[in-house]
Amino acid sequence: MTSNKITSSKKQPVNLLKDPVAPTLKRMTIPMIYGMILLMTFNLIDTFFVSLLGTQPLAAISFTFPVTFTVLSLMIGLGIGTSAVIAKFLGHDDHSSAKDSATAALYLAAIVVISLSFIGYLFTDQLFTLLGAQASLLPLIHQYMDVWYLGSVFLIGPMIGNAVLRASGDTKTPSIIMGSAGVINAVLDPIFIFGFGPVPAMGIQGAAIATSISWLLGFGLILIILTKQKNLIHTHFLPLKQLVLSCRSILKIGLPAAGANMLTPIAAAIMTAIVASYGEHAVAGFGVGSRIESIASLIVLALSMTLPPFISQNFGAGNMQRVEDAYKTSIKFVLFWQVLIYGILLISAAWIAAVFAKEQAVADIIILFIWILPLGYGLQGVVILTNSSFNALHKPMVALMLSVVRLFICYVPLALIGSYLFGLQGFFVGALMGNVVMAAISYRLFTKQFTHGEFRVEEQMS
Repeated sequence: MTSNKITSSKKQPVNLLKDPVAPTLKRMTIPMIYGMILLMTFNLIDTFFVSLLGTQPLAAISFTFPVTFTVLSLMIGLGIGTSAVIAKFLGHDDHSSAKDSATAALYLAAIVVISLSFIGYLFTDQLFTLLGAQASLLPLIHQYMDVWYLGSVFLIGPMIGNAVLRASGDTKTPSIIMGSAGVINAVLDPIFIFGFGPVPAMGIQGAAIATSISWLLGFGLILIILTKQKNLIHTHFLPLKQLVLSCRSILKIGLPAAGANMLTPIAAAIMTAIVASYGEHAVAGFGVGSRIESIASLIVLALSMTLPPFISQNFGAGNMQRVEDAYKTSIKFVLFWQVLIYGILLISAAWIAAVFAKEQAVADIIILFIWILPLGYGLQGVVILTNSSFNALHKPMVALMLSVVRLFICYVPLALIGSYLFGLQGFFVGALMGNVVMAAISYRLFTKQFTHGEFRVEEQMS
């Protein structure tokens, strides 16, 4: 018997334990790509509407990013832990424990979000003053964040609920929920920000209300799916002992994963500070390049969400050959795909620079960025997929260690050395070399586990 028993009324669309590896990963990843594209598109629309309010509201929203990103990073980390734990249970054909863990994850996420939001609400002025916000911006920040804090509890739906669904092999439903939330937010934004009919114009507060409503609707939808359609969570309270045990297992993976997520903006801030020494044109060009990177790496990010459930289920079932095959198949595809993306970026570099830059100095830096850094996006994908694979194999500290080494021993230091020796071009080449070195380390470390038979020993012990 396999994990097909996880649904109460529908047959699971894919069998992660038996279906061919490459086609299964493809079927899981494509829906996630659609959902992420929709979500990114409507997030840009969200920023556009706020920008129409003026510079101060846009600045206020910008100051909220570190705080909201901290909460989101913790939710992403808990989602990673949730997915890894549940998928392993399902692979081991232990539906009862999977259901306990899914239920506990929702409780845990609610407690974490409510606690953080309450603390944030109490110390809003002190927190944002520390971040550098002027006193004139604090009223606007309050308008947005006071509502955001209240609505943040509904984040557990799209963040944790979707992780539970992905663990079961269902990536289509999370994609629909992600896309729907983005559409709802985009539709409600102009209504609540500028007013429409009986709804008064609420400015920046309206943006927070629109976001909260989209989360609330997503939360309600995910609860119905998890309880009625998928039978993946309990409708009753868990015994305290079981709740504690399940939460401990999730936090063991979730906290290191959240920590790794939070390292990325720290490294980005350091990189931006280095670039700032070359002037505003360099910062503007680097900022455009960074946004291009997020779009160019979309496939990698989608795979980083679909590969872990596949690995965790097969890990739980003891199918380690399928784990190795899935990892190597994903790596080969990402390297091929990102070379293709690099070619497209090279061809369109001048056009991209013309669209985003009004000054030639900025355009030149964008072109320089595109010529150098995207060459390493495939290698960066190797690092990202290796990290997510270690989390899926319940080795979160290895994944965290790789993140630390990549960002603060390879990527940032080599970029700094390159900058010191050869200027801005050296900075970009140094960052590229950081990805080269780290990809080699990551791939070697992961494949070494199989050649030494470490996982097989663990499997026999369990």
